[in-house]
Amino acid sequence: MKPWLFLMVLTPPDQDHPMHELSLCYGLLDQVQRVAEQNQATLVTRITLQVGPLSGAEPDLIASAFTVASAGTVAEGAELITERAPVIVVCNECGERGEVPTNKLLCPACGGWQTRVESGDELIMSSLELEKDDAVDETAENEDKVKPDV
Repeated sequence: MKPWLFLMVLTPPDQDHPMHELSLCYGLLDQVQRVAEQNQATLVTRITLQVGPLSGAEPDLIASAFTVASAGTVAEGAELITERAPVIVVCNECGERGEVPTNKLLCPACGGWQTRVESGDELIMSSLELEKDDAVDETAENEDKVKPDV
């Protein structure tokens, strides 16, 4: 079995799934299922999410919801890793860029309040590890070998 890695940005859930951790997990699993099918994977072993503190999603709640949402899917039993992304702002006055606390989005250099959030509001699936059934690949290789020459 071979692991596969992917980088993908999550799309927001549709209107059928209101914004909360369970609906985020359903959206995540839709994309995981699509990637698994595209790569003929039989199992998802690990999913890594980057969760910004300004994203409105709580990593502990995502982990709990993932267990429920992934039941019966290709990702059932997969390890879900959530990584906290830092909050980084860029000052519109002095141009300084830096990491700031979640509740204080002021410029780290001049203290100005006219800043733009560069990161910290994201929810990104940064990697995905898949396993393929080696028997599928071997069968395909054997079919190629037994084809008669025309």
